[in-house]
Amino acid sequence: MESDLRQINPDLLQPSKSFKKTSSGTVTLNVGGYLYAAQRQTLAKHPGSVLEEMASGKRPVQHVDSMGNAFIDRDGPIFRHILNFLRLGELLLPDDFKEIGLLQREAEFYRLPELTEAALDWEQQQAAQREPAFLEVTDSHDRSHGLKVYCSDTGFIEKVKGRLVQISKSRLDGFPEEFEVSSNIIQFRHFIKSEMGSRLVLKEDSTFLCTLECLKLETVMLALRAGFRLITSLDSSRGSVVQCEALHFVK
Repeated sequence: MESDLRQINPDLLQPSKSFKKTSSGTVTLNVGGYLYAAQRQTLAKHPGSVLEEMASGKRPVQHVDSMGNAFIDRDGPIFRHILNFLRLGELLLPDDFKEIGLLQREAEFYRLPELTEAALDWEQQQAAQREPAFLEVTDSHDRSHGLKVYCSDTGFIEKVKGRLVQISKSRLDGFPEEFEVSSNIIQFRHFIKSEMGSRLVLKEDSTFLCTLECLKLETVMLALRAGFRLITSLDSSRGSVVQCEALHFVK
């Protein structure tokens, strides 16, 4: 790090006022020519990191700009995401973010392993979203087997679960765990639990789903809104999509 921070006119070296006063709650950093202001406690959130050592005074500020702000000779624009990670405790990036590799290298420089891991997770999630997703909705028309929804994209399964809740005796129970087979599969074998008065409803408007056809139609509508395309339907002779024994979608 020492060599990385020496790219500055030595005539400008002077004590940084904001870092010199440890009682000062706000610190201004010049990162690659970009100025950032943050609370000292924000920079010190991760013990052992470069920023924590600078904010706590463990690492003396060696280089400053002409205004007396601590200068770090690293990528300026990318530091915005590092600072937001410190503030929020999570990594939030736009879907079209193209500099994940640079962000990972900067996280390593600042000794922020949590950010490095979060950046890797984000990269893997983006890769998974770019892969084709397959959705299958099967209906045996037998109440003992019910309706089965399989999707290779676990995010869609979460959308279905987030849309449906179970209500019993005026109590909101959330999505019934008994319908969860795995992170990729949910299977609705019945609607009424052993407890009398229990029912499955749509979360937003409390519409009662009284038949498998209603539930299948809701699943199909969620799939279409999520960008899935219907590619095959088995036994479509019944005259309606929701009457088919199996529906296959891709995205």
